[in-house]
Amino acid sequence: MIKDKEWVINEIEKIACFGKGPRGITRLAFSQTAVESQEYIISLMKQEGLVVTVDQIGNIIGRLEGKDNTLPAVATGSHLDTVPEGGKYDGVLGVIGGLAAMRRLKDRGGLTHPVELIVFASEESSRFGFATIGSKTMVGLANSIAWSKAKDQDGRSFPEVMLENQYDLEHLSAAARSSEDIKAFIELHIEQGRVLEKEGRTIGIVEAIAAPTRLKIIVEGVAAHSGSTPMEERQDALVSASMIVLAIQEIGLEQSSYGTVATVGMLKVHPGSINVIPGVVEMHVDIRGIDHESIIECLQDIKDAISAIAEEQETGVSIVMLSAEKPVKMNKEIMSLIKKVCNEKNVSYQFLHSRAGHDAMNLSRLAPTGMIFVPSKDGVSHNPDEYTKDDDIMVGIDILTETLYQLAK
Repeated sequence: MIKDKEWVINEIEKIACFGKGPRGITRLAFSQTAVESQEYIISLMKQEGLVVTVDQIGNIIGRLEGKDNTLPAVATGSHLDTVPEGGKYDGVLGVIGGLAAMRRLKDRGGLTHPVELIVFASEESSRFGFATIGSKTMVGLANSIAWSKAKDQDGRSFPEVMLENQYDLEHLSAAARSSEDIKAFIELHIEQGRVLEKEGRTIGIVEAIAAPTRLKIIVEGVAAHSGSTPMEERQDALVSASMIVLAIQEIGLEQSSYGTVATVGMLKVHPGSINVIPGVVEMHVDIRGIDHESIIECLQDIKDAISAIAEEQETGVSIVMLSAEKPVKMNKEIMSLIKKVCNEKNVSYQFLHSRAGHDAMNLSRLAPTGMIFVPSKDGVSHNPDEYTKDDDIMVGIDILTETLYQLAK
């Protein structure tokens, strides 16, 4: 297993070279660096003798055949795209770890079901504002109408970027799979939190995944000369937006006892000049949690606060709902199997919730689904300092491999 460990760590480092910059790694969905990383993974899959296909949205599927290939596949996988200036483990662990598991399973033999490694396209929402695009498409949840209106920060539309990569929004339905195709799905991932580290446990068995509710808020004031406009006569969109940010922070704190969080992650100020009072501010809000009622209450409180602030500041405001997804529970039988494997291997574990969204939450619509977490140092993720110990990575792969084997044998 020493050579196996060297291979895993080396491949994680190689993937990190795609999009590596002065601060962190940037592989935005469908960018050149993302495409290059995908091409590299395809080459690795083919080296291992996997049958490789790419669907109509860019999901990569590497298949290890079983004794009866008419049976539904046992699947694992994750993503390669990153946030701007991200780390090297988010998503990549599930891809390289999944491929390591496939290598072991191929050598072990005895598989009745085929096993698939899926590399999902565009898991992160960083480029177009929509998360898990690849896995949504795979389970029949493609939203071509909404996606067609999306643009990145360079003003390039989602359809334009898709066509550049030889994909067409009109053909996404062909990528949808059915429950007859997949027996189970297991995703290996870094925790992106501090529970495992604080509790001193090696493996996290995910019970539920928090779902994002996202909205865009547009605050409209009056752009005017910053020198000649008296303070009491201003309709400053950024002042209103700042008050909204603080209100969202307070509302998030009020709902935090239910595990709900609220974040303003993006602000665009127009016209963006030092000598002009801001006339328009666009802001993006991300609400997440496991308790659906708390999420709904948080959203309504935010809407009420926005209305009150807009009236007080005499600024206009509009709210655009980008997404409203429900929290997803993982399959109890899969959780029990992962627990059994941990006990057999004498590996410490902890049941926990995932506060970040994952492709697994969409795959749960098709098949029994589970997630395996390994510890994140200081809970840091979406950051160049993201780190997971090599030994913890290998234990995670051990648990993933045995879980896949038990499902596919």
